[in-house]
Amino acid sequence: MEHQRSVSGLSQSPRSPSSQPYLSVSVTDPVKLGNGVQAYISYRVITKTNFPDYQGPEKIVIRRYSDFIWLRDRLFDKYKGIFIPPLPEKSAVEKFRFSAEFIEMRRQALDVFVNRIASHNLLQQSEDLRTFLQADEETMERLRSYETGIFKKKPADLMQIFKDVQSKVSDVVLGKEKPVEESNPEYEKLKHYVFELENHLAEAQKHAYRLVKRHRELGQSLSDFGKATKLLGACEGQALGKAFSDLGAKSEALSVKLQKEAHQLLMSFEEPLKDYVRAVQSIKATIGERANAFRQQCELAETMKLKEINLDKLMLTRSDRVGEAEHEYKELKAASEEATRRFETIVRLMNEEIVRFQEQKTQDMGIAFHEFAKGQARLANNVADAWRSLLPKLEACSSA
Repeated sequence: MEHQRSVSGLSQSPRSPSSQPYLSVSVTDPVKLGNGVQAYISYRVITKTNFPDYQGPEKIVIRRYSDFIWLRDRLFDKYKGIFIPPLPEKSAVEKFRFSAEFIEMRRQALDVFVNRIASHNLLQQSEDLRTFLQADEETMERLRSYETGIFKKKPADLMQIFKDVQSKVSDVVLGKEKPVEESNPEYEKLKHYVFELENHLAEAQKHAYRLVKRHRELGQSLSDFGKATKLLGACEGQALGKAFSDLGAKSEALSVKLQKEAHQLLMSFEEPLKDYVRAVQSIKATIGERANAFRQQCELAETMKLKEINLDKLMLTRSDRVGEAEHEYKELKAASEEATRRFETIVRLMNEEIVRFQEQKTQDMGIAFHEFAKGQARLANNVADAWRSLLPKLEACSSA
């Protein structure tokens, strides 16, 4: 059962008489369209809201993965300093692209992505979000084509942006200039936290993957064992044959439970961990944007100093270029002030974002680990009950 999501983060029905603003989105009904390399999955995106800027209380549109990329890239371009929620990656293996499990994982991740945007106090006001949630498919296709056309840059890969900016910031010209980098203890602490968090999350996700794999392998082994035991039972006498047959049937039933638990473990434990690995990469991309803004601010401030010195010289020599130099200096000063404001805005937003991120992470990881523990307890009880029910029959055979 899907939960209604609202801007307050609390469950609330769109039919509620309360005047509390809400914006809830559901990504549902994945459908495969097209064939071969042209095949893709479309999703039904259902929006329920009482926001005045929206067309009505409910809107249903059809979107594909590239539309979600369009939204992510637009937000990343416009909202510097905000951690834009990550998107699930594409499947690198062709045969898994349209498996039922991969499609459901993708649908769940896209649902989380768009609801994180819809619940963010700044991103929820985005015109691009309104377009994504309301525009017809032809409009979205036109916008998507315009953004990815031959004269437009390719949609941004967040990690690549981070690497590119990091590389630029660290450039040393002729081996003489020091890299233009921000020296701020709090900022250094933030970067250390982000990189450490990424390592620990990636390690936890790797072991969660192994747990899923182990459950599936054990489930398959129990299934194979169950079949073999039932065949063995068919060759034995009545009492022993019946016991072996029951043992085989119980093994096959437990195999189904293990496979089901493996799927639950994947969806409610491994996937949330993987989503937070991606979220940290988005934070690193924002760190890259901050480094870029700091570098631009420093370069403009340095250039402005040189222009000011040049202007003073021209004024002393009563040069006829004073007017032109004054105009250039004023333009440069305005650009420098704008760059400073841009950098300070990114710093302010990042300070707010990291607090919000940590609060959300605590909540989401708490839910994920709670679901993990519940699932393991449920499975252990099922396994224990199943084997315990067989003990009298097997004991009777062994004592006969």
